[in-house]
Amino acid sequence: MEPVTAVSGTAYPWGAKNIDTDVIIPAHWLKTITRAGLGRGAFETVRAQPGNIFDDPRYAGAPILIAGDNFGCGSSREHAAWALADMGVRAVIAPSFSDIFSGNAFKNGIVPVVLPQAAIDRLVEVAREQPITVDLESMTVTTPFQDRFPFELDAFRRRCLMEGLDEIGLTLAQDEAIGRFEGTMDDHRPWIAGRSGYAGVAVAEYRRT
Repeated sequence: MEPVTAVSGTAYPWGAKNIDTDVIIPAHWLKTITRAGLGRGAFETVRAQPGNIFDDPRYAGAPILIAGDNFGCGSSREHAAWALADMGVRAVIAPSFSDIFSGNAFKNGIVPVVLPQAAIDRLVEVAREQPITVDLESMTVTTPFQDRFPFELDAFRRRCLMEGLDEIGLTLAQDEAIGRFEGTMDDHRPWIAGRSGYAGVAVAEYRRT
């Protein structure tokens, strides 16, 4: 996972509420076994409408999406986060998120930023013409007009995003400790390591437990 310390640039000034995962990525796209290319299916039903925001050249490739309340509700499909990441979105700003979507976004390097509705309204207005910046170091969303909106993020999630640590990365960071533990297990329970001559010890250990 790529580290994220700040996301800056054009933002989709959408603001739509109660956007569920089927709107983010329709069910017929779930047959794929790879994440690549899911961005083509992102917001397919919205893109079918003339003049939609996602096909507006002014916002092409925007790394930030400004949405309304309850973003990511519906099913638990991780494909929703995959699709957003594949279309280049690195941060979503909304008044609230589905808990499952928020977790999936974090695990895929997308920053879920919660701000009050008044801040969302202001950001939607600004984003129509100007860039937005989401800064994880200062924990603020800013605009060229000196707007400054502080937000909160779980300390563990913030660290993982800034250091680019997914679940595999977190595990690999404990490589030395895991090696020491495995070495200790080899000494105390050698039959687990497949050493010969310890069948009787294994039976005795089993009976004690």
